[in-house]
Amino acid sequence: MSLKYSEYLIHRQWMSHALQLAKSAGDAGDIPVGAVIVNSNWDLIAEGENRKERDCDPTAHAEIVALRAAAKQSQSWRLQGCTLYVTLEPCPMCAGAIVQARVGLLVYGVDDAKTGAVRTVANIPDSAASNHKLRVIGGILESSCRQQLQEWFANRRHSTT
Repeated sequence: MSLKYSEYLIHRQWMSHALQLAKSAGDAGDIPVGAVIVNSNWDLIAEGENRKERDCDPTAHAEIVALRAAAKQSQSWRLQGCTLYVTLEPCPMCAGAIVQARVGLLVYGVDDAKTGAVRTVANIPDSAASNHKLRVIGGILESSCRQQLQEWFANRRHSTT
């Protein structure tokens, strides 16, 4: 998918915001993943960060937190005019929720070689089980997203030894 430069700059801006949320999650002890949802006018309508550890909730991934907030704010579970930005490729649970929410565009930072369910390990949006065509752009601020995750895991390993 070819991007206009102006769209690329907007995607970088919102991914930067998601990276800030990811840092907050990491500082609080959760894996540093952040998510932002904007409407068709590029206005922020919801954000989320990983909260699994803090909330003792296996479903409290950044994407799920953001999707719930966006649905509540818009008073609809249908988010077809929205763009979701997330620093890490969504897992199977999140990819399924994104499809169910009818998100218009997913933009993610870095592939997840272990559980990526959008392009890397599986492709839920393009599978026969998907009832919605999800447009996807990967690799926005990829190196920053990767570095943040690698540093967090390295620090965590170092502090437990």
